[in-house]
Amino acid sequence: MGWNKVAIVGVGMLKFGEHFDKSYEAMIGETYLAVLGGVQKGIDPKDIEAGWIGTCIGSLMGSELISGSMLSGIVGLAGIPVTRIENGCPTGSDTFRNACMGVASGLYDVAIALGVEKMREKTSDEGLLAIGSAGHPVLMRGGTAPAQFAPQATRHMHEYGTTKEQMAMIGVKNHYNGTLCPYSHYQYEITVEDVFKSPMVCWPFNILDCCPQTDGGAAIIICRADLADRYTDKPIYVAGLGMGTDYQFAAEKESFTEFVASQRAAKQAYKMAGIGPEDIDVAEVHDCFSITEILDYEDLGFCEKGQGGKFIEDGSSRIGGKVAVNPSGGLMAKGHPLGCTGLAQLTELVWQLRGDVIPTQNEKRQVEIKKGYALQHNVGGKGVANSVVTIVTNRKD
Repeated sequence: MGWNKVAIVGVGMLKFGEHFDKSYEAMIGETYLAVLGGVQKGIDPKDIEAGWIGTCIGSLMGSELISGSMLSGIVGLAGIPVTRIENGCPTGSDTFRNACMGVASGLYDVAIALGVEKMREKTSDEGLLAIGSAGHPVLMRGGTAPAQFAPQATRHMHEYGTTKEQMAMIGVKNHYNGTLCPYSHYQYEITVEDVFKSPMVCWPFNILDCCPQTDGGAAIIICRADLADRYTDKPIYVAGLGMGTDYQFAAEKESFTEFVASQRAAKQAYKMAGIGPEDIDVAEVHDCFSITEILDYEDLGFCEKGQGGKFIEDGSSRIGGKVAVNPSGGLMAKGHPLGCTGLAQLTELVWQLRGDVIPTQNEKRQVEIKKGYALQHNVGGKGVANSVVTIVTNRKD
């Protein structure tokens, strides 16, 4: 039996991509309208008692002043308490986690968690390269995302024989899934050869081993579990939540073949849900780089340590495999707008658990739900030191 104190009654998101024509305010408004439209029986906005908004890049660069009132004031909810969340790559999933705690505490009956991010409108001085030069002048110098994840890949290759071909298969799988998802940034298939021929970024990553920079928005409306029937006949329950951290600096880490933060978050979530990895039908996991998804298989318990490369190679993570991983296309194809990535992953999982991918989207993307549990995961932030895992279910017991 899971935690099941909080129910998801509505989800909605924007198509991910390059939204140069939309401001933060416009994207928040459109995302809000999308989630209201995602409540099956409808909802009076006055029922929403509190909100959480997740956004990351704007504030890091100092170019946007984003606070909680940017949500409440824009969508006509002025007066309700709104908390702004920033926590690196897991910002969206941590926004949802905090909203769940607000409802579970008894303070609020109904709440909204909304994430929004514009990754594509930053100059060189404001962008991700600048972030990689921030912080400790020696220990964090050059700490760009590829440079932080590449050592994980080379060490895993050395210790377990993981190959570039196996890593490339992650991109092939996720790009295919992305062509089935109308919300995906990238809508084209690739081959292993395409990955190898694409420009080198940071050994062993070619550019098609990497996720794109993407704009997007996603939102979820939650309520007390006992109130869910007011809003939907198909509530999805929050069965487990977990968050783990690790040391920021590479010199302090104990291993380069795993993400300890992910393992800690997963352990908490599984324990709260009262299940194990074998009970997961479908998962949306962090695949900012191809090696990341391979490590996720191991850190989340889908396969044994060192077997992540074989897990993708034998088809275990494809739709119809042992556990369908990233049927939305993942970060690699759908995109990774930090503030809403986790919320978008959960939106996909809600659709999957409800069976709503058919007929409204694409039947090839619909996962067969056997045990009724889905897992969402993010890892990242400075030093890849934060991770959030959420387990949701269509089972009320």
